[in-house]
Amino acid sequence: MKKLGLLPRLIIAIVVGILIGLFGPAIIVRILITFNGLFGNFLNFVIPLIIMGFVIPGIADLGTEAGKLLAITAGIAYLSQVIFGSITFFVQSILLPNFIKVGSINFDPSAESGKVLEPLFESPMDPIFSVTTALIISFILGVGIAAVKGETLKKAVHEFSDIIEKLIANIVIPLLPIHICGIFANMAYQGTVATVLSTFSKVFIIVIILHWLTITTQFSVASAVGGGNPFDKIKKIFPAYMTAVGTQSSAATIPVTLNQTYKMGVNKGIADFVIPLCATIHLSGSTITLTSCSMAILMLKGEAVSFGSYFPFILMLGVTMVAAPGVPGGAVMAALGILQSMLGFTEPMTALIIALYVAQDSFGTACNISGDAGIACIVNKISGFKLDPAANAEYIS
Repeated sequence: MKKLGLLPRLIIAIVVGILIGLFGPAIIVRILITFNGLFGNFLNFVIPLIIMGFVIPGIADLGTEAGKLLAITAGIAYLSQVIFGSITFFVQSILLPNFIKVGSINFDPSAESGKVLEPLFESPMDPIFSVTTALIISFILGVGIAAVKGETLKKAVHEFSDIIEKLIANIVIPLLPIHICGIFANMAYQGTVATVLSTFSKVFIIVIILHWLTITTQFSVASAVGGGNPFDKIKKIFPAYMTAVGTQSSAATIPVTLNQTYKMGVNKGIADFVIPLCATIHLSGSTITLTSCSMAILMLKGEAVSFGSYFPFILMLGVTMVAAPGVPGGAVMAALGILQSMLGFTEPMTALIIALYVAQDSFGTACNISGDAGIACIVNKISGFKLDPAANAEYIS
């Protein structure tokens, strides 16, 4: 039988966790809580390493492509994430309070609450250094390697990045369903799981709508700058959108995105440069999802949610997700550090946002790659080209 994907495994884990929390013996819940503690401590230990494994090679690689075209493309991609992340904040600030009861869930319950189970044992795992230290080291090394063209160091950080990707793909992701099972078992035992499921079913509907409004806006801007009909562009990119929904990977969707971008008439050289680059640096859909889910979780906890605290977070998202690995949930794994350091996420909150993000990762990825084609149209115009589908006829499949 074909191996189940991560999303089906997470759904099964959530259902099993709820059943265990509602009907299972307390000792099973305690065992899962113990595992959660160990896994959460391990995750906290590796977060600084994950940041370094993503950001250093990402910045170093961008430096080797130095040039006007890179600066323009990276600037547009980053601006797209900041704009749509900020719009998401204001939209969700209006909508979320309508169906979220602020402070309805205690993610860090005290021993006095009566429905709290303690882990069987604990094993602290202190990180080598803080998230802030990891970010500073990453910027220094990434920019430095690019500046001195340090091929030896560049090879070393890429090998380190490969190790981190293996760590995520072979350890973190396989154990994640057990972790999520424990989180939902504990919430079901405490009686808060119905609130979480009800809340996030509504959040997801809003997120999907925001994704499509974002795609429409991106192609409207692309058409205003580069010419053509935005809805014709959306129709052309739809096969790539559906491919991304199926693969959950911007990288795996690149061939289809390129083919559809050729059909829009973008110069082949521009498309060949912009699409693969944006597949790693442009994650507007992921930014929308992470902003929405994190706001909902903080509101459920009873935390104050202000634009002053979120705007720096949105600015940092565009940096920390550079070159996020091609595994499901790569963007949220890259964002864990700043979720903790900038928004004050605790281990249960971190586990919940991972589950929520992966549950819609297909649609976030589809939004990401759709916007890549819009950026290609804009860069095409800035570079002095007109949209000319006929010129790409021999490259279109």
